[in-house]
Amino acid sequence: MRTHHPQTLHDCLAGFGPDERHAELLHLIDTAWHKAEQHGDYARWSEALARLPERTPSSVDLASDTVRIGQPDELDAESRNQMLQSLQELHPWRKGPFDFFGIKIDTEWRSDWKWNRLKHAITPLAGRYVLDVGCGSGYHCWRMLGAGAAKVVGIDPTLLFTMQFQACQHYIADERVQFWPIGIDELPRQMGCFDSIFSMGILYHRRSPIDHLLQLKSLLCPGGELVLETLVVAGEADRCLIPNGRYAKMRNVWFIPSVAMLENWMGRAGFRHIKIIDVSVTTMDEQRRTDWMHFESLADYLDRGNPTLTVEGHPAPIRAILTGSI
Repeated sequence: MRTHHPQTLHDCLAGFGPDERHAELLHLIDTAWHKAEQHGDYARWSEALARLPERTPSSVDLASDTVRIGQPDELDAESRNQMLQSLQELHPWRKGPFDFFGIKIDTEWRSDWKWNRLKHAITPLAGRYVLDVGCGSGYHCWRMLGAGAAKVVGIDPTLLFTMQFQACQHYIADERVQFWPIGIDELPRQMGCFDSIFSMGILYHRRSPIDHLLQLKSLLCPGGELVLETLVVAGEADRCLIPNGRYAKMRNVWFIPSVAMLENWMGRAGFRHIKIIDVSVTTMDEQRRTDWMHFESLADYLDRGNPTLTVEGHPAPIRAILTGSI
């Protein structure tokens, strides 16, 4: 179920780098969709999207904690059950929350908490071109549009998240927000066209964090701003945790720096005006199991006898948000 016709996508690429890059991007995204169609769950998830009842919502709210689409009285009982079953077929829902015509999707993460920590501390998004790296379901992409962004691109190679975004786009139908089913390594280097880039929950999954920062910098236009959120550990500028094995049951965690070291990394990568927006311990109220995410969550990743440690004995998750400009 490919929802972006090439011509529609071509129109949306206006402003994303030089015109000669557009054909490259079109090919890249189309190839990603062809690859996605080979996924074992593609047919099942596509059928779930196809079964969503056809409705035009009377209103959409992208500026509140819950991304809300439509009102409860716009669905009859049969349509509500049909929509509920389709949305549940897209389990697990990790980033949110969402409200589809009164069907409340209580996601694993209270992603609105993260947004509320940063929304007043970043450069206002009004009129800006924005990139959200590793956007998941696209929750923050919609919040960025609600904050006035001119265009938002979310990238994430995980097919399920693509489908969850498409469920929202099916009703919101706003092409100013695009979801490209690719990773950052697939984007053309030196695009230099985004005013704001968000990299949230990505850096610690990168084998070379400095290269990731340089890559993000190459995608920003002059004067552009990076909003960086990642795991950190307490300590001075020489402190960095490199897990020998898993961290909180995650396999692919490479570097967890102190905030001071993170500032140093950003400076070495060429970012200026670096600011620490927030440092918060991740709690079991912010990340947890719900009816829409039945698998293990934060409570299962921490030492039950000492929740200040992970099950592996590392410091429990602390996340920091920093900004920097070029």
